[in-house]
Amino acid sequence: MWAQIINAVLGIWLMASAAILGYSDVKIITDNEHIVGPIVASFAIISWWEATRVVRLYNVLPGLWLLLAPWVLGYDNGLATTNSMVAGALITGLSFVKGKVEETYGGGWSAIWKSDTLHAREARKQPRTDLEG
Repeated sequence: MWAQIINAVLGIWLMASAAILGYSDVKIITDNEHIVGPIVASFAIISWWEATRVVRLYNVLPGLWLLLAPWVLGYDNGLATTNSMVAGALITGLSFVKGKVEETYGGGWSAIWKSDTLHAREARKQPRTDLEG
């Protein structure tokens, strides 16, 4: 979860960085960061919980976009380029950190086609008292 907390902070940083670093007058850069920042923060916060941990991978695409944005959008500010590249690399890298899994929740979608799922094994362990007369 620590990696997703850092990603959430990076998303918030992206929203504020143009004003803090002094390139808020360049509209294309600030617009990009104001769009990507909330997306990164939202996906990171959603992935804090174990059941929604896979959402962390959704931040790979915005992270890669931040790596490409200076060239695609034609950034003319070196500080903005560096900020985008560092944030993009960190977001992409931290998105692959899984986190500790403490519980299982029924096996997910794969439980549909597997014959020996967690809930089936647990059901076999329980005594069948409901049918006894």
